[in-house]
Amino acid sequence: MKTNLILAGAVAAALATPLLAGAAAAAENEKCYGVAAAGQNDCQTANNSCAGHATTAGQGDAWIYVPAGTCQKINGGSLEPKQS
Repeated sequence: MKTNLILAGAVAAALATPLLAGAAAAAENEKCYGVAAAGQNDCQTANNSCAGHATTAGQGDAWIYVPAGTCQKINGGSLEPKQS
């Protein structure tokens, strides 16, 4: 019985670790609009609902995650969506 509990605990910990790591990584990043290459955006835009579907480079409503504090250092980068 103890072996089953230990095994169940180990499995639960292994499954939870990637989720916690993902949340920590998201907290250390920010959305940067207007700098994604065509087809390289991280998520939806006003014109599509899927990552990787930005039609032009530098599309104002397309964003990518960058390390926190770096977006405004990138030429054309904005923390808010821009008019395309």
